[in-house]
Amino acid sequence: MFLQPLFALLQAGYADGRIPGQTGMFLLMILIGVAGWIVQARLQAVFKKYAEVPFPGGLTGAEVAEKMLRDHNIRNVRVTHVRGQLTDHFNPQTMTVNLSDTVYGSRSVAAAAVAAHECGHAVQHARAYAPLVLRSQLVPVVQFASTAATWVILAGLVLLATTRNELLCWIGVGMIALSALFSLVTLPVEYNASERALEWLRSSRLMAEPQLGQARIALRWAARTYLVAALSAVASVLYYVFLILGRRD
Repeated sequence: MFLQPLFALLQAGYADGRIPGQTGMFLLMILIGVAGWIVQARLQAVFKKYAEVPFPGGLTGAEVAEKMLRDHNIRNVRVTHVRGQLTDHFNPQTMTVNLSDTVYGSRSVAAAAVAAHECGHAVQHARAYAPLVLRSQLVPVVQFASTAATWVILAGLVLLATTRNELLCWIGVGMIALSALFSLVTLPVEYNASERALEWLRSSRLMAEPQLGQARIALRWAARTYLVAALSAVASVLYYVFLILGRRD
């Protein structure tokens, strides 16, 4: 949506040789960063707007979360309060749905949407939703890889400059690719949690269609932040690929 004109421009640049691969990827990463800023700003604006729309059921975000968990027969997950704005998350290690300052006690459409979305993750966990299981399995590997990848690539570039051996560089790229894979796997997890949230809000009759439409818009913009993050992660992998290939010349 945001990046379609950019992709067309870069494709034209590559085709006629005006944009080298590495430079083009660097520009792409910058523009993805700009797109991320735009999406984040729009997300903040949307949530601020719908935080002022009263939730028809009159429940707080915490009460919405507790009701959704009960309706799905999930008894081993607690709803807790965390500091910050849009810091809401489900923690499978502590089995908690953690709601932020602007959600926990708020009686707004935005708060209900966020609370239901996070409970959507709890439902995924209870139902062993495959992408969530895969993402959870990737967490320790990605934590190590993301910390070590930069150093491995730097060492690999030094080795490449002195011996022309690319192996260490490609190991580093593989580590970065794991982070990109994590971001890609996160997409269906987030979109599915939103679908579960909206379906429950509809079936429970806590929201009428106008409010459901507002909740859908809010969750759609939230999901776009993960889409931009995934694009950024893939672009990072491609940047290092072009960097290494460029050292062959």
